[in-house]
Amino acid sequence: MTDLSNFDPNSVGNPNNNIFGLPFSEEEARLIILPIPWEVTVSYNAGTARAPEHIYNSSLQVDLYDADVIDGWKQGFYMRPCDKKVLMKSDYLRKEAELYINYIAHEEIVADNKFMFKSLNEINAGSDFLNNWVFERTKELLDSGKLVGLLGGDHSTPLGFMKAIAEKHGDYGILQIDAHCDLRKSYEGFTYSHASIMYNALEEIPQISKIVQVGIRDYCEEEVDYISANKERVVTYFDKDLKERLYEGESWKQLVDEMVDHLPGKVYISFDIDGLDPKLCPHTGTPVQGGFETEQVFYLFKK
Repeated sequence: MTDLSNFDPNSVGNPNNNIFGLPFSEEEARLIILPIPWEVTVSYNAGTARAPEHIYNSSLQVDLYDADVIDGWKQGFYMRPCDKKVLMKSDYLRKEAELYINYIAHEEIVADNKFMFKSLNEINAGSDFLNNWVFERTKELLDSGKLVGLLGGDHSTPLGFMKAIAEKHGDYGILQIDAHCDLRKSYEGFTYSHASIMYNALEEIPQISKIVQVGIRDYCEEEVDYISANKERVVTYFDKDLKERLYEGESWKQLVDEMVDHLPGKVYISFDIDGLDPKLCPHTGTPVQGGFETEQVFYLFKK
């Protein structure tokens, strides 16, 4: 057990300790945060692979007190170091992906270009590698009795974790807070794209009994068709509909209670930062998303 007799939770975070300045080792901590420095399939700006490192550094400025869970931090949080090999593989494949995305943006045919065809195969193989890497590490942590959180990274990263949860816990549901459905069969030719994570989860993990999506405001016709064809497993709360129901007098608590009622007893939370309402840039007045486009933390909990 960690000796906290000389630890001051009201003081500045100690950089010699772990995340939030907490003095827990991995063995002592209840929650292990696994950073996933991966951004191969992002379709807008890169940078998410470095999100775990930035969040770790910023965590030293976060107070530990939680009015809802007094002394919750004493259960122990520990964040593993970023795996440099995964980061290097992500950086290499990201460069290939950028060339490939630019190529197809001009409506060029991939099969006509041997280099681009090879790049696409390498990127999809890299995604397979990451899925297996995440599965093995999260399974190991779950089997040792730990709670596990993933911190990414682009939104393709958690599929291996979802499979490990299914193997460990059986049936469960997903609460997805996101601006996007992520229900495309593939995107830009990438089988395991960030835009396909929930499609792949539903198609490859039968133990997922329900996905409840909240805040969706950017989606395509293919995804609408998929939702309509899978109503027993997918419940989508579009941002427009939520705003209308609030305007008509329903409370946020009523809406949240309804969302939760759709979910089974065991729930996995997927939080994509763009699920928050966009804010206006103070300089230009244009809508922006805060920080990295796809930072996410995942937990499995019981209702």
